[in-house]
Amino acid sequence: MQPIFFGRWVGPRQQAPVRAAGRQGRDTGQILERMADLFALTEEALAGIDVELVDVERAAMGLLRVTIDKADGVRIEDCEQVSKHLSRVYEVENIDYKRLEVGSPGVDRPLRTQAEFLRFAGERIEIKLRDAVDGRKVFNGTLRAPEEAPADAPADASRVTSITFALEFEAKKNDIQVLSFTLDDIERAKLDPVLDFKGKKR
Repeated sequence: MQPIFFGRWVGPRQQAPVRAAGRQGRDTGQILERMADLFALTEEALAGIDVELVDVERAAMGLLRVTIDKADGVRIEDCEQVSKHLSRVYEVENIDYKRLEVGSPGVDRPLRTQAEFLRFAGERIEIKLRDAVDGRKVFNGTLRAPEEAPADAPADASRVTSITFALEFEAKKNDIQVLSFTLDDIERAKLDPVLDFKGKKR
C-alpha cells in the first residue's frame, strides 16, 4: 500500500506565541495532552467527511502531518478536500503550524483505538509497552482478538481499555508465546507486515 500525500504551505500570519520547551514547565505529558486535544479537534472537524482520521503528528520545520484512511482507498482528491477544510478549521482555532500535509497511511499505519485493534486482528503488529515485560518493551507478532469481542466496536477515537487483546510472538526459534495487554498497557502500536523484496505483504 503506497501512501499518498497532499501538502499545503501556510504563509506568515498572526499566531499565539509558542512556549519554549523547558522554560515554562511544559513537559512531555503536557505535549502529549495537547496532541490528544489536537487529535480530538481534527476528528471532530472531519466528522462530516467520509474519511477516518488515523493520526496527527508534528514534525520539523513547523510541519503538521494528518493521516487519513478510507474503506475504498484514499485518493488525492480526498487529501486535497481534507487539507482545505482543516486549513480553515486550524486558522479559526489558531493552531500553530507552517505547513499542513494530509496523506494516507503506509503499511505501518499506527493503531490507536479499540475499533482498529479489532479490525486488524490476525495481522502482524508491533507494540511498545509502557512497562517492560521480561526486560523488554517492544514486541512483534500476530494480534489476536479476544474471544468475546463486541460485535460492533465504537468507531470513535476514544481509547477504550476494557478489552484484553493477545499478541502471539516468537520468543525463541519455534517457541511461540502469548502476551496479553489492554490499550492502557501500550505506549504505541502499529501494523508490522512482513514484506518481500518486491515490497509486497506476505
